[in-house]
Amino acid sequence: MMSELPLDQVRTLLAVVDEGTFDAAANVLRLTPSAVSQRVKALEQRTGRVLLMRTKPVRPTESGEVVVRFARQLARLERDARTALGMSGPGEPTPLSIAVNSDSLATWFLPALRRVPQELDLAYELHREDQDHTAALLREGLVMAAVTSSPEAVTGCSVRRLGRMRYLPVASPSFADRWLGRRSGGDVRELIGDAPVISFDRRDDLQDAFVRRLVPGSRASARRHLVPTSEGFASAVAAGMGWGMVPDVQAEPLLRDGRVVLLTPDHTVDVPLHWQQWKLDSPALATVAEAVAAQAAETLTGGGPIAPRHLPG
Repeated sequence: MMSELPLDQVRTLLAVVDEGTFDAAANVLRLTPSAVSQRVKALEQRTGRVLLMRTKPVRPTESGEVVVRFARQLARLERDARTALGMSGPGEPTPLSIAVNSDSLATWFLPALRRVPQELDLAYELHREDQDHTAALLREGLVMAAVTSSPEAVTGCSVRRLGRMRYLPVASPSFADRWLGRRSGGDVRELIGDAPVISFDRRDDLQDAFVRRLVPGSRASARRHLVPTSEGFASAVAAGMGWGMVPDVQAEPLLRDGRVVLLTPDHTVDVPLHWQQWKLDSPALATVAEAVAAQAAETLTGGGPIAPRHLPG
């Protein structure tokens, strides 16, 4: 039985996945498209599995994701070994791919990366994705680490608790007066179901989760604006386009300036955040992990090793 995975075939599969087509991978590898196709077919025959879906762009199958993850880990170890041996060329940074949610990216995550010593010479490739979906990028082998809401480790990964990102329900004063009865003394619970709401995208459930806490079985209004950037989201709320759940780090200066008001001071939504990374003996990855954990401990609610909590639903 042929149990080895030939490295040239593994690297070829990774190139096809990264470039999206056999022709593009052939150009990068300086091979003919036919040679690339033959290598992938040979690897599929050796593993006895279909590894690629021949779509445009190509996509790895579940088995293909295992091989892609192995290829990226192999490349990571090779780079670390070259660095340790002094074989890295001058001006050759070490790439590091990380998935992170938009609100973390806009608030505390970049300061975490500034803690990493510059002499490591890392080149970050950040993938912005909702915290409920970043773990999928780990499973697919697209990233080496991720900020995620899931406390359950992806296969081949370790997980550590970072803390909770707290979201506050806020709206501009004029919006709260018009739609939520702030001046008239109306009950927010009776009015919020019809009030225009801001959502990050169609998968954003925070606003609906908040409404379910106020009125079980209900959800936010169908009058919904989708604003898919963290900064734009907060600005849209402050501009009076609708109410929304804004991270406390972004909401507090707006509250101090009177640009927004709290809808219900006693009701917030806490989203647990975790750091997941490959189980890989990589000094660069370990250094980044420590920097992320240190910044999270200073910034997030309940930063540190505490019991997991889940998004209220």
